[in-house]
Amino acid sequence: MSRRGFTLLEMLVATTIMGIAVVGLLAALSGSLRNAARLAETDRMALLARRQMDALLLDETLPRFSEINGQFDPVLTGGVKAGWRAMLMPYEMPPGAGTGAAVLERLELEIWWDAGASRRSFHLEAYRRGVLTAEAARAAGSEP
Repeated sequence: MSRRGFTLLEMLVATTIMGIAVVGLLAALSGSLRNAARLAETDRMALLARRQMDALLLDETLPRFSEINGQFDPVLTGGVKAGWRAMLMPYEMPPGAGTGAAVLERLELEIWWDAGASRRSFHLEAYRRGVLTAEAARAAGSEP
């Protein structure tokens, strides 16, 4: 009479293989969830950067040649400490341009946020038309 079924050794080997597969899947799932959270945070900061850049580009009273900065409301950042730094300066102007001349201005914006123990950031640039002020003309050396 022959018996059918699995031996105890076969069951132990099958269980071990299944355990290794489950551990591998859980590790992959955990890594995927961490990446998804990091990407969501980066996407949120990119949206805030775009919003801040638009606000700065529309601000005609923005000072030139000096750094301005601020922090984002934690409600907007998902509780993450985040902020920005910006600087506006003339980028291109006609030779010998004086006060009141049309110039191209460059706005540099850095967005930063705390991601655990490290600080992450990225930089943006934008350009706009502007009018050369007396201060900017002196700084550029085109007026006394």
